[in-house]
Amino acid sequence: MSVVAINTESVQIKNGDLAIDAYLAMPQEDLTYPAIIVVQEIFGVNDHIRDVTRRIAQEGYIAISPAIYQRLAPGFETGYTPESIAIGREYKNHTKADELLSDIQATIDYLYTLPQAQKQGVGTIGFCFGGHVVYLTSILEQVKATASFYGAGITTGTPGGEGTTLERTSEIKGTIYAFFGMQDASIPATQVSEIETQLQKYNIPHQIFRYQNAEHGFFCDGRASYNKSAAQDAWYHVLELFKTTLKN
Repeated sequence: MSVVAINTESVQIKNGDLAIDAYLAMPQEDLTYPAIIVVQEIFGVNDHIRDVTRRIAQEGYIAISPAIYQRLAPGFETGYTPESIAIGREYKNHTKADELLSDIQATIDYLYTLPQAQKQGVGTIGFCFGGHVVYLTSILEQVKATASFYGAGITTGTPGGEGTTLERTSEIKGTIYAFFGMQDASIPATQVSEIETQLQKYNIPHQIFRYQNAEHGFFCDGRASYNKSAAQDAWYHVLELFKTTLKN
């Protein structure tokens, strides 16, 4: 498929009294398109996340990236220094599962107000902490497809709560693809297997992709851990997932 021309803008998503900043990208041609939510790493809606959002729109989707740290640090975005990692983790540690679910649902509701957006369900894609968040939000009714990249902590906890996000696997509504680097120090191979086992147990449509020589953050070309071959293969499968679940 050829790359399509897009427009981008900053928008706000209303969720009760909260106004969530978001980056929106959509094709210029006045047609209707499936919608995809892009969920940030701990570094905010930064250049990398905006780039991914544009890339998705160029494939013929409406793509939006909401600021999931809006309650904690409006306007926060940063790079990949040790100091940035420390503050990003601090914000992550103060998020709560119910608020994340509410904010992603509000994002879906916002997308459904757009005349260009199809209303037959949405896709999500998330990286790092966002990979955990999209695994969690795959339980939402309108989420038909989830691409989760190296989401740490899925098997060991859930944002701001008791138990684990993995324990909610049976509630997943659509198809999930999960991508892991097997040299990822924050996600042991045993945890990847635990996730796979639960998806199999509950007959959730899924694929698990293991990249043997890839580290955490392998998809981000702004990080030292970027792995071009793994990133290209993962992107191929992401587009495959969204095409088969949202365009058919």
